[in-house]
Amino acid sequence: MDERPDSDVFVPTTLEDFQTLLDNYEKMSVTPALGELSADNYYLVPSFWELLSTKEKNAYIWTPDTYNGEGKIADWNSPYEQILYTNVVLDGLKKVTISPGNRQQWEHLKGAALFIRAYAFYNLAQVFALPYDAATANTDLGIPLKLTPNVDEPIKRSTLEQTYLQILNDLKEATELLPDSVSDGNRNRPSKPAAYAQLARVYLSMRQYANAGLYADSSLQYYSTLINYNTRDVNAPRPFDRNNPETMYQSRLIENNVLKGGTTIKDIIVDTALYRSYATNDLRRVLFFSTSSGNPTIKGSYNGTIFVFTGLATDEMYLVRAECRARTENIAGAMNDLNHLLQQRWKTNTYVPYTAQTANEALNIILQERRKEMPFRGVRWTDIRRLNLESAGIIPRRKINNQVYTLPVNSPLYALPIPPDVTL
Repeated sequence: MDERPDSDVFVPTTLEDFQTLLDNYEKMSVTPALGELSADNYYLVPSFWELLSTKEKNAYIWTPDTYNGEGKIADWNSPYEQILYTNVVLDGLKKVTISPGNRQQWEHLKGAALFIRAYAFYNLAQVFALPYDAATANTDLGIPLKLTPNVDEPIKRSTLEQTYLQILNDLKEATELLPDSVSDGNRNRPSKPAAYAQLARVYLSMRQYANAGLYADSSLQYYSTLINYNTRDVNAPRPFDRNNPETMYQSRLIENNVLKGGTTIKDIIVDTALYRSYATNDLRRVLFFSTSSGNPTIKGSYNGTIFVFTGLATDEMYLVRAECRARTENIAGAMNDLNHLLQQRWKTNTYVPYTAQTANEALNIILQERRKEMPFRGVRWTDIRRLNLESAGIIPRRKINNQVYTLPVNSPLYALPIPPDVTL
């Protein structure tokens, strides 16, 4: 956050300039990797682990000093660069005269800037702050909330409550400004259904399930397309492209040496229990993973590149709405959502719909299918954090050179340290 941008290179002043700035996919749609690196979707062969960077090695085994004195951490700097650019746009829009001819474009740009800023704040909070707990959110530390493009403005950490309130306020304002439709040609342009989807994701992380279900439903009212996995080529190295019809908003993990889908790396192995949980006729088993090296490895997902997709898609919204319905005793609605999704995932005429007699049974089934539907999507770390606050008792484990590492339930290490070169 101390690095100064070169303001002589590009000073945006027009609506077209602002659109160009926000459309920079390589900068504006990357998300921190450290949470996914710390999660339990995979394990590493020790000889490969030895070759990783300091932060990657330490994130894998949850070492308290993740960076060992190293600075310039992209997981921190890239989201704050996004925040700077959105603040430049928001500040610049105040200086543009609004007319009947440009009002819609102006509103869409403001909505997009607010969405991207909230998206960046949220992704930072999932890595560098503890999970949201209403009982402690007013005293737990959140993240610095940069709300202006002034690089000389003093910064300090907000509370977790302030962090989430800012995220929610930005997203709610964005829903009033963004276009109703998902862009067919550019899936990293925010839309109203994407903003509702992100609100659902935020409220789910806060364990405010009534709100999460409400916003998931709002998102699906605008956009609910699912891919029938029978239409995908199971032999393709990347079965899904970036503009696939299920995606509402595109983002991917920051470049890292571990989680690169679309390549067969024999030393990065999908968690064995996770892989074995897929039935033979479940097409996710062959579309998400490759076994060409002997062990299951990741292919990648909804972005058509080698990097892991972390964006927003309709399958997640069906799962969020299903989970929230189960938690509010709407068993029929919950199972309808889940079965509607899974019918698109299995080989034609092989899927047998789930049934549940109790809300708790429905919830357990839905959480199991969420795990199978969304591995390597940037949500598992957040799920472990929130579900352990619900007494799930998830304890990730690693084994390196015969030494076992564990991450206890609700450990303070579920918040990674802020990089040592950041001045607060």
